[in-house]
Formats: sequence, structure tokens, C-alpha cells
Amino acid sequence: MKIAFTAPMKPLDHPVPSGDRTMGRLIVKALELAGHEVTVASRFRSWRKDGSEDIQAGVHGQALEEADRIADDWQRTGYRPDLFLTYHLYHKAPDWIGPVLADRFDLPYAIVEASRAPKRRTGDWAYGFAAADAALARADAVAALHNADAECLGAVVPQDRLSVLLPFVDAAPFQDAGAVPKPLAAPPLKLLAVGMMREGDKTRSYEVLADALSRLRDLPWQLTIIGDGPNRDPVLARFPPERITWLGALEAQDLPTQYALHDLLVWPAIREAFGLVFLEAQASGIGVIAGDTFGVPDIVRNGETGLLSPEGDAEAFAANLKRVIADPALVDRLGQAARRHIADHHSLAAGSVRLDSFLRSALKNHSRRGKF
Repeated sequence: MKIAFTAPMKPLDHPVPSGDRTMGRLIVKALELAGHEVTVASRFRSWRKDGSEDIQAGVHGQALEEADRIADDWQRTGYRPDLFLTYHLYHKAPDWIGPVLADRFDLPYAIVEASRAPKRRTGDWAYGFAAADAALARADAVAALHNADAECLGAVVPQDRLSVLLPFVDAAPFQDAGAVPKPLAAPPLKLLAVGMMREGDKTRSYEVLADALSRLRDLPWQLTIIGDGPNRDPVLARFPPERITWLGALEAQDLPTQYALHDLLVWPAIREAFGLVFLEAQASGIGVIAGDTFGVPDIVRNGETGLLSPEGDAEAFAANLKRVIADPALVDRLGQAARRHIADHHSLAAGSVRLDSFLRSALKNHSRRGKF
């Protein structure tokens, strides 16, 4: 199948690394693994930090110009995709390009990772909210990446066009690194946190983690932190310097080794959609101590591959940490189960199968449009 692809939230070649960019690249890789031919139709980015009708109307106009450019190019070259696929759609990043081209060329239109916040129906983001809803209405298939988003989308997307497509990871490099035998967990427990140090939810996650660890100063643990950003100094200042090692931001290829060197990933996941780090850590054979946030329970099995606590609850987070520090055998059980869990349910191959099925449902739904 020939697939035209766009990512209005963040293009695949955007210079700033993020989980969103990584997931977009993984989707393309999984589609190619399934035998599809993926062409990036546009690098246009509709996402804006600030919202207003004037701002988003201006972006809308630019997007329509881009759609015209793409249509002219397709007509000139004779290219015609079998389906148009948009990755990550919401009120800050509407898709005005995919629906236009889908209508103009009578194409199936599918969206992977859509979310919807009804409170944005009015206010500064109302224009973008309405545009995102219009794209959802046009879509032949819509996939949320976790159940919490699917519940919100269910108000506007019919159930026969809505599904949950659980996230996945290219597990091979993490599994290879985690396959190297290492001693059973022993004090001091080697903890790992991976997260950018920027304003907002990431910094809040570091704050909750620091609060939780401050309650466990008398217990044997060491924390490695991977990440950097404008809030680096205030973030690092929250942790006792003698108990942490800060590695800064690392290249993606250096992460598998770091996961495998540690006993547990610890991350409160404030407002986290799902967190690719949880997939990567589990693929490396280490368990997870995390916040029970949005899609996290969809990929971390509480009590089996990790321990989850209520979002933002430092005391409960600390209690889970205390439990594993007191029971190194539990750490090893979590890690072994985590490795199996990713291999069975969240590998690139598993994602490829789910994506292929999802797109074929879009084709089927599109074929029915003309019958009503």
C-alpha cells in the first residue's frame, strides 16, 4: 500500500528529540516492515505554542497553500497514494492538509494518536479544536494510543472507526543490551530517571521524584539522571549531589546500555501520554516505578512489570520505592517479566501487525462511504 504521511505536531526530521518524534519514526518503520511504501507528503507543522483565532486562522491559510502545492505535485508526477495517514492530531496541532487531499483525491484518511480535550471547545484554542474535530469527522479510522484518549474521542468518533493502537518500540537494541548477564539486584539499588528538563510537566515529575527520594535518605539507593534542558540547575538542585550521577542528554544509541546497567526506571510521569522510556526500560529487562497516568497502565503491568502509584503522589511513590529496596528479588522478577511483556506485546513486529490491521480497516470503512 502507498501511504502519504504527515505529522502536524512535529515533523519526523525536527531537530529537537522527543517521544513524539520517536513514535512518529517508529510508525513509519513499522509500516515499512509490513511492506507498505511510506512517503512524507508534507513537513508542514501546524503546532503553535500559543492559541488565538487570528494565529490559527493564519496557520490554516498556510496549510491550505501547502495542500494545493502537494496536489499540484501529485498531479504533475502522477503519484496517487492508497491512503493518507496523519500522526498526532489535537487542538494545538490540527490537520488541515490530510482531509483536503483525501477529499480531492477520494482517498481513505486515517489518524494515529488523536486526543481531544472538550474544555478547549471555547477560548483561545476554539479554532484549532473545531479543526481537529472536523478532521476526526472526516477520518475513516482513528487510533488513540491509550484507553484514556479513546474514551474522550468516543464522543465524536463512531465505535466502528475508533480503536486503541497500543504503542511499541524497536526492542532489539534494548533486548540485546539487557541480554548481558548481570548480578542480581543488591544494595545500593541503581535507579535511573530519563526525562528532559523543561518547564511544566517534566520538571514537575522531577520534583515528585525528588520529594519521594527525600523520604528514603536512610535507605541504600543511587540515582542516575539522563536529560538536560533549560531547567537543569533547579532540577538537579533538588537531589542530594552525593546520591546522583547526572549524564546529561545522551544520543539514542547510548540509551540501551544505560538502561541495562540499572535495576529500575523511576519516573512519576506527570501528565505523560504513555512514555516511551517505559517501553525502552522494560525491553532492556528492568522494571518500572511510575505514576499511574493516562496510558502508563496500558504498557506497564502494575504488580507484574512495575509498581504504579497515583499521579503526583510522592508519598505513594516513595512507598513503592521502599518496597523494592527492601526486596531485591522483587526487582529481578519485575525485570524478567518486563522483558517478556515487551517482546510479546510491544515490539516493532507487534506494532507492525496492529498498524497494518488498522489501515486496512480504514480502507474498508472508506469503501462503505459511497454506499450510504
